[in-house]
Amino acid sequence: LAGLPQILAGIRARASEAPLLAGGSFFLVYVLTAALGIPGAVLLTTAAGAIFGTLQGLILVSFASSIGATLNLLAARFLFRPLVERRFAGSMERVNAGIRTEGLWYLFALRLVPLFPFFVVNLLVALTPIAAGTFYIVSQIGMLLGTAVYVNAGTQLVSISGHIAKPGVYE
Repeated sequence: LAGLPQILAGIRARASEAPLLAGGSFFLVYVLTAALGIPGAVLLTTAAGAIFGTLQGLILVSFASSIGATLNLLAARFLFRPLVERRFAGSMERVNAGIRTEGLWYLFALRLVPLFPFFVVNLLVALTPIAAGTFYIVSQIGMLLGTAVYVNAGTQLVSISGHIAKPGVYE
């Protein structure tokens, strides 16, 4: 933890020197991480706040996570359907029942309150009849509040990490 302020300062300095490259690179990494269903969204979202600040971090993560989630949905729907149906059969029944009775509000609730990890939601919803465009819009809106919270946590990490590095602060 003692080296965290220096690491963050270095990353932030490089990002401010080449903001388009830094933002674009981060965006692509986030999209690929979400599209491949690799856990780590909380860490990446918090890092976005620490590196880019609240507004830019929120914009980057909001769009990257929704695009990545939609790509993950499409891959699951068209490439991995049998595997996903076998692997998540029990959860699939609950999701289908929720979609039938509540429709898009069910997906919105899953996004707003992370009962399941987001990549599991993507896989399960891939097997429902929800259109990819509708999934994208509902995901974008549903994940916005949680994204804002974690991006803000990242911005706070920058100020907290400075205190952690100072000897005697918590003695």
